[in-house]
Amino acid sequence: MSLRTYAGKPVSVNDEGFLLNATEWTPAVGEEIAKESGITPLSEKHWQVITFCREDAAREGQPPGVRRIAKLSGVEMKELYQLFPKGPGKLASRIAGLPKPQGCI
Repeated sequence: MSLRTYAGKPVSVNDEGFLLNATEWTPAVGEEIAKESGITPLSEKHWQVITFCREDAAREGQPPGVRRIAKLSGVEMKELYQLFPKGPGKLASRIAGLPKPQGCI
């Protein structure tokens, strides 16, 4: 565990950079995590996925995997990989302030 500062706010993260407490997340924190990950600016489609991930995780008790995101968020698999290259499930969850989804390497 370590502390990082995003948008002037200290947050606890694990070794992979995932927030340890999702309540520390704000949209500004998400923007900074995205920037750190090389995704900037966040488009409306990015926010559609991020919002879906946060809402789905709140309902289901765990972050959604990439197949669930593609099936239920309104953003197709191909576009997910364009928006969040190199692992959209993992990257979208990290930007959304959620733990790494189960099944992600």
